[in-house]
Order: sequence, then C-alpha cells, then structure tokens
Amino acid sequence: MSVEIINPFPHLRIDNLIIRAIQKPDLPLIVNYFQANRQYLTPWEPLRPDSFFTYEGWERRVIQLTELQRHGLAYYFMIFEEGSDEVCGVITYNNIMQFPFHACNVGYSLAESAQGRGIMRRALKATNQWLFDNLNMHRIMASYMPRNKRSEAVLEAAGFKKEGEAKDYLLINGNWEDHILTSVINSKWVASTNE
Repeated sequence: MSVEIINPFPHLRIDNLIIRAIQKPDLPLIVNYFQANRQYLTPWEPLRPDSFFTYEGWERRVIQLTELQRHGLAYYFMIFEEGSDEVCGVITYNNIMQFPFHACNVGYSLAESAQGRGIMRRALKATNQWLFDNLNMHRIMASYMPRNKRSEAVLEAAGFKKEGEAKDYLLINGNWEDHILTSVINSKWVASTNE
C-alpha cells in the first residue's frame, strides 16, 4: 500500500483499489453512489430523507466533511476500482477523539455491484492502518446487526474482535436494532510526547 497526503486529504492505493477522502469535486460521484444503491442499502442504514439522494442535499454535507477532514475530526473515504470513476463503497470515521481515548467509530457501505470481491475487507484494513499511523488512534470501533453476516465477515477479516452486544443500539431503517460491538486495537500504539 502506498499513501500520499493531498491538500491534506489522504489518498491510498491497495491492489486495484483507490481510496481517497471526499472533496468538493466528488459531489456528483457520491450522489450517484447513493442514488444507485438506495434500495440495496435501505435495510442496513438509518432512514434517509429524499434530500440525501440529491446534489443539493450533498452540497453542504461535502463542505462540512471536508472541514472535518481538514481538522482531523472525521474522514469520509470513497473507494474506487482502478480505471473507474464510479464510487463502489464508502468508509466513514467519526467521533475521532485524542487524549486520553485515542479512539473513533467506523461505518461503511458497499455497492451491490461490488459485493463478494473482498473490496471492503481490503479497503477497511488500509484506512484503519492510515488512522493508526497518521492520527495515532489506539482503538477503532465498529458495530453490526447480528443478521448482517457479510458485515460480520468483513470486520473479522479486518481484525476486529467482538466486545459485546448492545440492545436497541441504532435506529436502522426506522427500527431500533441490536448490534454486536467490535473493535480493532493498534498493537504498535505509542503515546505522543505532547500528552
């Protein structure tokens, strides 16, 4: 994997995947992704207003995301297969906290057309490592619904370990859903001299 920082947004390559943080010119790409996968993703995500699937609805969101990325408070990665400008998945890191927690949450989705090729497993490993190396994260946390076997397999393959269960944890598609709580720990974490 190679990593370069661009303005100061991460841009990663692993195998045939290009993974990069969203920027304003990506607006039509992200709108297309969610429009194309709206029905497929509905059972696994919070209820979205119609504006979530429009250019206008994403304009302010992309501005907010780029500002959060600029300050290292959240990251919104888009996944592409080499040679394509079509987003095939997204990985989001939020609630990024430094001392004394050094942890964050991660969520992700993958296009219906990209399922079953190990794309999310590889992309998630790469972006997790970027956060460990560049933001000195100690713990990255993820959760999944017990019936979501694909997500369970992705997290296991990316090194996440089960830590517990939470009843009625997230409001998904209009229903409170139980979730399995997991995390991956940075085994090479070292305290910064600034703390």
